Formats: sequence, C-alpha cells, structure tokens
Amino acid sequence: MAIEMKETHGGKVLELQLTGKLAREDYEKFVPEVERLVERHGKIRMLVEMHDFHGWSAGAMWEDTKFAVQYFSDIERLAVVGETKWQEGLSLFAKPFTAAEVRYFDRVRLNEARDWLGPDQPPTGKEEPA
Repeated sequence: MAIEMKETHGGKVLELQLTGKLAREDYEKFVPEVERLVERHGKIRMLVEMHDFHGWSAGAMWEDTKFAVQYFSDIERLAVVGETKWQEGLSLFAKPFTAAEVRYFDRVRLNEARDWLGPDQPPTGKEEPA
C-alpha cells in the first residue's frame, strides 16, 4: 500500500505517509478514515509526508480530485512534508482549493510540522515562506 495512516491527538490529527505511486485502491482505505474522523471531530488536521513518492496513477488522480472537492473544507490545517521541489510545489498548488492553512516543511523538519499541527496551538494566520 502506498499510504500508511496514523492518528494522533485523539484522532484530531491524521498523519499520512505516501510512498511509491498512489493507486485508486489506496483511496478506498484512506477516505473512510477521513470520513470517520471528520464525523467525530468536525474539522481535522492532516500531515502528508512524502518519502520516495512518485505521484498518482490516472485512477488515483481522479480519486484525489474527488477527495479535494468533498473534504478540503473539513481540513483546518494541512502540513505537507516532502523532499523535492515538485512536492513543495504541490503544497502551493493545493492552497487555492482549500480553506485550510497549508504549510510545506522539508523532511528534516518533520517534528516541526507535527508541532504546528498540534490542536492546542492557536492558528497564527501567517504563511510560512517557501
């Protein structure tokens, strides 16, 4: 599977680790978890960590588009953690499609991304420079 999931902060934060290439089937496991957490908490926060990630299959791209339309209003913060410039670009690309505060972190700053997502920290309203 290209997605590994872990809940933190009582399910208020969902961490995803993406590796390899995402397929449509990955969304069949991932989306119900998001639905369950949104139902329980309302808005959630997400950390998307990309490690040795190579993108999406055509079917997964469609599922990702549907996910964005349906759930991005339920995500209040999105931390994108990556290791390449194109992954950093994904975080910039996502901003117009969500009301979430989106920040990109280099992989070496993973713990900083986790701290930023902590539900007890009030939003700053500031964007982090890319």
